[in-house]
Amino acid sequence: MSIDVLQEKIRKTKCPVMLELSASVSELPPHILPQTAAEGYARVCRELLDALKGVVPAVRVSFSSFALLGAEGITQLTAVLKYAKRLGYYVTLDAPEILGSRAAQRTADVVFGADSPFPCDSLIVLSYLGTDCVRPFLEGCKTGKKDIFVVIRTANRTAPELQDLRSGGRLVHIAGADLVNRCAEGLTGKFGYSPVGILSAANAPDSLRALREKYPRLFLLVDGYGAVGANAKNCAYAFDKLGHGAIVCGGGSILRAWQQAESDGSDYIQQAQLCVERMKRNLSRYITIL
Repeated sequence: MSIDVLQEKIRKTKCPVMLELSASVSELPPHILPQTAAEGYARVCRELLDALKGVVPAVRVSFSSFALLGAEGITQLTAVLKYAKRLGYYVTLDAPEILGSRAAQRTADVVFGADSPFPCDSLIVLSYLGTDCVRPFLEGCKTGKKDIFVVIRTANRTAPELQDLRSGGRLVHIAGADLVNRCAEGLTGKFGYSPVGILSAANAPDSLRALREKYPRLFLLVDGYGAVGANAKNCAYAFDKLGHGAIVCGGGSILRAWQQAESDGSDYIQQAQLCVERMKRNLSRYITIL
């Protein structure tokens, strides 16, 4: 199964870190422009992919970040996805906007179809529209060729307003995870994890601990590293005792590391590499990947 490929890549690199390629034009190093925004963004993506090849096992690409740059952005998105696959990354794509079951089916048909213009190993999809917006993707998971990560708890500041409400004795996001777990029944790979996984927040450690304990077969994509409370110690709750079953998304901390370092951006690749090494070192204090 594809999820086994991700776990094997994590084991090989000993680096449970996912590079996220999501940025606005204002967050690109100044020297990249005055190319068009789409060209500049794609260049940054390619150069980071080159620099982190063999170090970071996986990359997350934002559909909307490219789409908002217009038609050229979509062309560059396809090129970046193909480039990441060619370099050997496990590639996950934030799904385009899905507001109903028909949109979910169209997205599944295109992205998980043969000769897709958006080659990837997995999609990140929402759970709060209900399972009829998740089930169209399950066929790709059942074939063993694709994975999905269903969003159940996000890292934004106001997420608890809805996602941590109580519903029938459960938190809303735990109810969402229960639905995902039912969708994942009967699908497990050689490492014991389902190709139907969940995305949850790095700054909600109690949630990560509960999710790992309650759903031992669900792979966790831990989102929002670097946000307030989203440190390595809290992220470690998502992993099992073998250091398996989770990966931590670097969020904007890697791509925008040059801004955090108060650099002029000319060394953005070196700053990204240093950021990944810090993440890897910090995570290794709490987890050992066997």
